[in-house]
Amino acid sequence: MVENMKRVFINGYGSIGSRLAQFIKDDPEITVVGVGKYSPDDKVQDAISRGFDVYVPEKKIDSFKNYKIKGTIESAVASSDLVVDAAPGGTGYVNKKQLYEPKNVMAIYQGGESVFGDERVSDLLFNSRVNYKEAFGKRHVMQGSCNVTGMGRILQPLREKYGSQIVRFDGILVRRWADLEQTEKTVPDTIEWTPNPHHGDDVKFYMGEKTPLFLQVIKVPTRQMHLHIMNIRFKDIAPKPDEILDLFKNEYGVATLWTAKGTKQIRDAAESMKFSFKDTNMIHIHANMLECIGDTVKMMYSDDQTGIVIPENHILMQAMLFQKPYEEAFAHTESLFHMAEKKRLLEEYFAKKV
Repeated sequence: MVENMKRVFINGYGSIGSRLAQFIKDDPEITVVGVGKYSPDDKVQDAISRGFDVYVPEKKIDSFKNYKIKGTIESAVASSDLVVDAAPGGTGYVNKKQLYEPKNVMAIYQGGESVFGDERVSDLLFNSRVNYKEAFGKRHVMQGSCNVTGMGRILQPLREKYGSQIVRFDGILVRRWADLEQTEKTVPDTIEWTPNPHHGDDVKFYMGEKTPLFLQVIKVPTRQMHLHIMNIRFKDIAPKPDEILDLFKNEYGVATLWTAKGTKQIRDAAESMKFSFKDTNMIHIHANMLECIGDTVKMMYSDDQTGIVIPENHILMQAMLFQKPYEEAFAHTESLFHMAEKKRLLEEYFAKKV
């Protein structure tokens, strides 16, 4: 047994909770206390069949009498070093005040929560590419949503390389309607636009409020990933496409694909390669859509919705629980997620045709 092993409870077993539980159960430095469930549905038995102890709210325990429940969520939280709050979006603040703070337990919150207003869950919005060390010593941290996480992987390398040469980032986020597992959500025949989207404010929260980012957000009827259309305006002549692609060649969690024609094609490739949950856990730059005209770089990249935040949560755990050096944390996450191998396989599958 690893010395100083930490106990982690995953409070929620939906799109994020089920994925995270499956990965971190193989982490030799962490014991998964179990998972929290709020509704007596098929996911309860799914968790049990995968070897996870299931905990439910004390006041709802009678509703789960047909399942072999380990105990209450309240007791699980009390016996943990850290809780990943993967409960339905918008409940994080209540859980913080009623569960985590009273029991003096660290917690990670997901992108459905907020770092603004009276019900903010944290004063830190985490993005491993930007503010890894800022999570050291924090008791409550919010992990950015999939879109917010993805923008960090693209914008931060550009900002580090070109700095004040960049005038503005103009982005259009084309969001998927629902996750693959959210079969209860219908995908209607419409395109919706989002007034005052939170994504830009969230990115500026971790990159700095003066970050020149301007966003528009729409939602389209698909379950197959998000797509970001990002135009980067420079003071003078924009870099060439090869220079932009070279910048991301060794970037963690960013693959460059030349021949992909749609997000479902990438998802199908991930499934054919037997990636867990059909996830790639990364950003995919679509190199055949990259153009540099005058002072502007025009790029498109797809974002693996829920999948992209799972390794991020694991990296954040290492910062909060162990205060590991940046490189060590990434190496440990890589040992569980095998991102480099996934990137290699995807780039070979969608390689540029000679």
